[in-house]
Amino acid sequence: MRAHSAHPLAALEIGEVNDLPAFKELEREWNALVEATTNEFFHRHEFLRIWMESFAKDARLRILTGRDAAGRLTAALPLMQRYGSLHGLPVRELVATANSHSCRWDLLAEAGAAAGKLFFDYLGNDGSWDVLKLIDVPEDGQAHHLVRAARRAGFPAASWESQRSPYLDLSPEDGRLPRWGSGQLQSLVRRRRRQLLEQGELRLERLTTEGIREALNEFFEMEGLGWKGRQGTACAQDEDTALFYTRLAEEASRSGHLSFFRLKLDGRTIAFHYGLTYAGAYFLPKLGYDEAFGRFSPGLVLIDSVLQDALARRLRRLDFLGSDDEWKLRWSSGVRRHDWLFVFRDNAVGRLLKKAKFDWLPRVKRLWELRRPE
Repeated sequence: MRAHSAHPLAALEIGEVNDLPAFKELEREWNALVEATTNEFFHRHEFLRIWMESFAKDARLRILTGRDAAGRLTAALPLMQRYGSLHGLPVRELVATANSHSCRWDLLAEAGAAAGKLFFDYLGNDGSWDVLKLIDVPEDGQAHHLVRAARRAGFPAASWESQRSPYLDLSPEDGRLPRWGSGQLQSLVRRRRRQLLEQGELRLERLTTEGIREALNEFFEMEGLGWKGRQGTACAQDEDTALFYTRLAEEASRSGHLSFFRLKLDGRTIAFHYGLTYAGAYFLPKLGYDEAFGRFSPGLVLIDSVLQDALARRLRRLDFLGSDDEWKLRWSSGVRRHDWLFVFRDNAVGRLLKKAKFDWLPRVKRLWELRRPE
């Protein structure tokens, strides 16, 4: 861990953590900061630690911390430094500790605008990077403050929308239970449930501690036999990805945040949810179904069953995560936008890189599309 240096503009001390052992020492105060601010599962220390152990084992970490005069952690920015490329050009990247399995990422801060400015003042004086890349920041995320500070300092910055994550609000309205989906969708779910019941005994299981290893193996196998397996994107087809979801399930089981659902027909699993429950919300990072039962829409029946379970547990929200796929929008009450945020070095190379990514390449793509035959 680097020594802290007092920042001249505020009573915050900026520090930097550069390896996993030092990051592990922050667990208690890191989670206290999460719970006092965004309080989302994907920002918690254990989630980030497991992600780093799975996907960034050899990365050079650059986790910025901000402490008040009493030494209390009040801001944190988890980054890593690496060499990459931007449209064939080699670049030195300072990038969020995140990828497509992270769901969302953000700056943590009790005072977002102040922390964003302080952290960027620190990074702006560091000439070791060409591009700062922040992945899947929510539309209301604190990291936008950092990019605003960069723009005010004259650094080229830009963003592009990465995903719109559907969610369903489960809070009662006027004392009435919430409804989800259209009447047509509800009619379809009832019909599919009756058809499944005609085939045998239908049972919902929610696993939290017992049988997790067996359920994980079943999850990996079923996903591998489906369309993800055919596309080569199933979890078990990548060692790091399988390790991440295995360790995450084990940790979530210990902490009481795992909600692994299985819909069984005569003892055979026909649909599953790799779900997480945290702070009154149910999150759905992974799901799948047995394609042999596709005509019965077991995934729809499972979602309906999970929603009933969520109401029984008095959860306030179901977050589908990821992109706004059509099947998610059939259930959702809204979407939450996420963006990739870019800051480029304030020099000729940085301005060139920004123009290449956000001006020249989009124009070339548009021209190419206009030239394509109908």
